[in-house]
Amino acid sequence: MPPERTVAVEARQLVKRYRGVAVVDEVGFEVAHGEVFGLLGPNGAGKTTTIEIVQGLRRADAGSVRVLGLDPIADIARLRDRIGSQLQNSALPDRLRVWEALDLFSAMSGRSGDWRPLLEQWGLAEQRDTPFAQLSGGQRQRLFVALALRSAPEVVFLDEMTTGLDPAARRIAWDMVRAVADRGTTVVLVTHFMDEAEHLCDRVAVLRAGRLAAVGTPDELVQRYAPRMRVQFRSHDADLGWLESIPGLEQVHRSDGAVELVGVDPMLVRTCAELVRRGCDTRGLRVRQADLEDAFLAITGTRAGES
Repeated sequence: MPPERTVAVEARQLVKRYRGVAVVDEVGFEVAHGEVFGLLGPNGAGKTTTIEIVQGLRRADAGSVRVLGLDPIADIARLRDRIGSQLQNSALPDRLRVWEALDLFSAMSGRSGDWRPLLEQWGLAEQRDTPFAQLSGGQRQRLFVALALRSAPEVVFLDEMTTGLDPAARRIAWDMVRAVADRGTTVVLVTHFMDEAEHLCDRVAVLRAGRLAAVGTPDELVQRYAPRMRVQFRSHDADLGWLESIPGLEQVHRSDGAVELVGVDPMLVRTCAELVRRGCDTRGLRVRQADLEDAFLAITGTRAGES
């Protein structure tokens, strides 16, 4: 059995109110050292407020936070050079060039290293001398992530890091985050992209209306909240009574020769075996497994990115 990992981030019963309304309501979770932990939820669920509290950028009305064993507000001087942060709403002076931003932020860090490799890693080499005001939205996003990683932090917070990136750039960003995590950095990722969370995160927490609704690995949440699958094939056989013996089958839909089965394991394997045994044409067989998007919808009642 692998050794139990120690806790890098600990949030306990966090509460934050605005005008008497709790936008974060008794939220608590732990993130292990070296883990990629996702924070998911519809718009307005409290994700950004929670992550800002954890970083010490906002003060909670109740509850407690520890990052690397330290209080992110009282011990900010001791934490500053051990954590990295890319915020959802960030800005730099319009005339500040890309290389100047990296050089400045590195000089401010007590753990500064060579920032130049970040230009290549995050696709900013051609924008090295470009002022911030002239960068595209995607380029700005890549710069903010590079700034968050410039001092090789022990914990990095990424809030909607791939918003505005094209699909190819998103994949590069995913590879970089996974490489950072593989080196032992703890990553706390806020995202509304379910494929991103499914690809990167060891575990995720789902917020709904300011409260913690679910925590687990992506696979655990799918199995818990969206276990059903759909199996589709074509058959003009009027008698499909044999389907009644398929374990896990819950629903059968037929329309113009198209048959759709809805159910849970072991429906898929048993259906396929029975189709082969009966000599049915399985070339048109299609299977749709549930994914994290389905689980998210079941948990929150909304699709990712919706209010």
